[in-house]
Amino acid sequence: MTPFLSLGDDSTAGAGPLRRGHHGPRVQQLRALLHGFAGGRAQGIGSSTGPWDETDAFDERLEVAVRAFQQQRGLLADGVVGPQTARVLDAARWNLGDRILLFTPGHLMRGDDIAALQERLVTLGLLAGPVDGVFGVRTDAALRELQRGLGLEPDGLCGPATLRALGALSRAVGGGDPWALRQQAEVAGAGPRLAGKVVVLDPAHGGHDAGVTAHGRAEADLVLDVARRVEGRLAATGVNAVLTRGATDSPRETADRVTLATRVRADLVITLHCDGHHNPEANGVATFFWGDDRVGARSATGAQLAGLIQREVVARTGLTNLHTHARTYELLRMTRMPAVRVELGYLTNPGDAWHLGQADVRDAIAEALVVAVQRLYFAEDDDATTGTLRLGDILAHAEAATARS
Repeated sequence: MTPFLSLGDDSTAGAGPLRRGHHGPRVQQLRALLHGFAGGRAQGIGSSTGPWDETDAFDERLEVAVRAFQQQRGLLADGVVGPQTARVLDAARWNLGDRILLFTPGHLMRGDDIAALQERLVTLGLLAGPVDGVFGVRTDAALRELQRGLGLEPDGLCGPATLRALGALSRAVGGGDPWALRQQAEVAGAGPRLAGKVVVLDPAHGGHDAGVTAHGRAEADLVLDVARRVEGRLAATGVNAVLTRGATDSPRETADRVTLATRVRADLVITLHCDGHHNPEANGVATFFWGDDRVGARSATGAQLAGLIQREVVARTGLTNLHTHARTYELLRMTRMPAVRVELGYLTNPGDAWHLGQADVRDAIAEALVVAVQRLYFAEDDDATTGTLRLGDILAHAEAATARS
């Protein structure tokens, strides 16, 4: 199969993401990919009336199809084919059996076929997860264990012989979701005290990228301010809070932020954003965690932390509750530790922009984030009513926990 064309090699569209109004071979290939995906026709991505995928124009109809694909895949449904959507498109074209799968250090294979294999390994109890579509060390070890159990050569190659033997196994065999159980056990074993834990705070954008700008507010400035307020409060509890950037610098790629979190051995990652929309009525706060509809492709701890953050922020600020959602955003998927993304409000909405511009509101958000992190590690009988805990309560709880131990 020909890889999805590079985002920068179409002179008609110019370098960068594909969007409505562009023309060229990349647009034709995009149409063909969307038309060919399983479920595409059922969602209106393909059509039986006319040569839907032959024109090279990125028109309104194609934008709707891109949005449908993005929504189905847990991406930001903006209708623009940027780097993340392009990578997901490339991964989605692979079905299990299309190619031989193997572990290649330094050049890890990625795709939906690998996610399908991982899901099967999880249900068989051979892989603890996560189901992330990346053929890494743990997937290789689980595949070799499967091959040994099937009486095959444990060569780590998922080819026709392995797939035939795997297909002969009963689909009723299942191992639950061991990755979710492992995450829950890790949180329980970490204890209620925050001291000694490492939390990476990732204020979005930065450097020359201001993010969403509206009503005199810039996303990059606001989220950095909130992150610094959280950093100070976490430091008071003994947490090592690590920011991914300062006022003038910014990691170039999402992978750089992930690498930082891995290097400092973070327990949690919290990435902060503001939103924007062409409709100025759009408003509210939402929180996201990693997950899709595959077994083992969901961060149980991320979902729990997202829920705690969402409830605390809404209770303390009065911002509209847009709830928590599973998404496949790269930072959420690529981190090995639980990660959440918080959209603090819409800067394109006059009300949200005004609220986020107030120092006391940003203080309330910072306190909400710190309390949510603490509540994640509380024992069940230590829980408290949402919106009632303060930093002083957390410090007192830490002293009491120390005395009990």
